Amino acid sequence: MTWFDQWFDSAQQWLFERVMQPLMFHVGLGNLLESGYEAAGWVLVGLLQLLIIVAVIGPLQRLWPVEPVTDRATIRTDILYTLIHRLGLFRLALFFAIDPLADDFFGALRVAGVSTFQLDGLWPGVTDVAWVSLLIYLVVFDFVDYWIHRGQHHFEWWWRLHSLHHAQRQMTMWSDNRNHILDDVLRDTILVVVAQLIGVAPGQFIAIVAVTQLSESFQHANVRLWFGRWGERLWVSPRFHRLHHSVGIGHETIKTLAIPSGGASTTEVGGAKHRVVLGGHNFGVLLPWWDMVMRTANFELRYDPTGVRDQVEPDAQGRVRNYGQGFWSQQWRGVLRLMGRA
Repeated sequence: MTWFDQWFDSAQQWLFERVMQPLMFHVGLGNLLESGYEAAGWVLVGLLQLLIIVAVIGPLQRLWPVEPVTDRATIRTDILYTLIHRLGLFRLALFFAIDPLADDFFGALRVAGVSTFQLDGLWPGVTDVAWVSLLIYLVVFDFVDYWIHRGQHHFEWWWRLHSLHHAQRQMTMWSDNRNHILDDVLRDTILVVVAQLIGVAPGQFIAIVAVTQLSESFQHANVRLWFGRWGERLWVSPRFHRLHHSVGIGHETIKTLAIPSGGASTTEVGGAKHRVVLGGHNFGVLLPWWDMVMRTANFELRYDPTGVRDQVEPDAQGRVRNYGQGFWSQQWRGVLRLMGRA
């Protein structure tokens, strides 16, 4: 991979010198050139991701689609989400809003004599080898991501934000970044804190984010594909993750205890009313291992319609929930849901 490292470094330097640096001087940010160089790396990674999404995942969607494309308008909105995230606009907002707070916090800890844990120094001569430490960090971040994802489905207030991601009924390779901004800020803040705590290097953090995002784009693709009996248990496939987005299967759990009168929302199961609660299956982001250990894995070979139950099944008043059509509408309605007004 030496040739790729050299090419990436050269491309990052060119992008920084020809685009980022002149732009930063023009807007009066010349004192942040070091961060501008890092931002150039994120932009370059995003461009490479977009190239792979279009050139590799796109043809797979056309060859083996799960369902025909019937709503191109919602896909165009998902493309906007993807461009915002993959080309660094969201990370730029985090840089000004979150990173300074994290740097100040961990700086204060170091001044107080509290040092962070260096995971790659756990076994000198082994864990400090670049590719070994990268794999370790990848597994650690995936474990954290699993529990973040469980939290998004467990806490009612968090689900009110995260449900926007699940409300896409025309899921494609562009759907991964269809999230509420507040949901993304919370998740990324947790990951940045974890990165600081375990001492991951900036270059490795970029690589981990890039691998994770690209895999997630593939998982959301409109492609009828699975990895076989054993492969499904090694890496999250489009089939495994689609089940997580399936209406009434992936993001809720039906309790087997009957509902008392005046209880929560109910559904008919086997002729009896049962409670439908937040929960579900297949929360793994890259690795299905955590789902297997925590018994949240569902390996059924099926491809169901995606969406949220309350947008396809009317409530007692005959209403279905509106999650919004365009970017700003979806963001605003997410705020209203968080406040219990939508």
